[in-house]
Amino acid sequence: MNLSIKLISALVLSMAQCAVHASDAPVIGDAAAGKAKSAMCMACHGMDGNSPSNAFPSIAGQNAAYIAKQLQDYKSGRRVNALMVGMVAGLTAEDMQNLGAFYASQEIKAPPVAADMQKLIEQGHVLYQTGRAATNSAPAVAACSACHGAAGFGNALAAYPALHGQHAAYTELMLKAFRDGARTNDLNAVMRQAGQTLTDDDIRALAAYAASMQ
Repeated sequence: MNLSIKLISALVLSMAQCAVHASDAPVIGDAAAGKAKSAMCMACHGMDGNSPSNAFPSIAGQNAAYIAKQLQDYKSGRRVNALMVGMVAGLTAEDMQNLGAFYASQEIKAPPVAADMQKLIEQGHVLYQTGRAATNSAPAVAACSACHGAAGFGNALAAYPALHGQHAAYTELMLKAFRDGARTNDLNAVMRQAGQTLTDDDIRALAAYAASMQ
């Protein structure tokens, strides 16, 4: 089975999974309790979830279910990060839901976009919204909007992350991690499959476009 067919199969399976999740209740958490627990997160992710450094993701406005899942994955070892392992060690499942609810209630503040990034953003816009057809020399690239939404808000019920306003450097790092197999906690391996179709230039363009989305 070639890569394009594998990617399409994975996307179909993922969308079916999304439909199943859509009938489930969303993650319920107490935002006030999450705020009280968030002090340990502030050094890296900012007071309100808007990270002052592109070395760490902004999590303001992120889908609550996605945040809770990532925290669970760090604790279980499905997602690996030495710093986060220490942060989640004392968290309960309820704490994770509460933190998700708190950060989901905050508003993300997109970072400023440099003027010389405009061409890259335009390239990323096309790739994100419509993907790219397969050629004799390259596999098809699926449209990111299929799972993450045309405006980059993700899918809260399916725990697909919001991407809009995220630091470009962080998005680029994560796309490469999926592509290279360093990150493996994606649903049905969809991001790992998608990453195999992306060049470094594609990844930079997508990351720039996501950062520019308001």
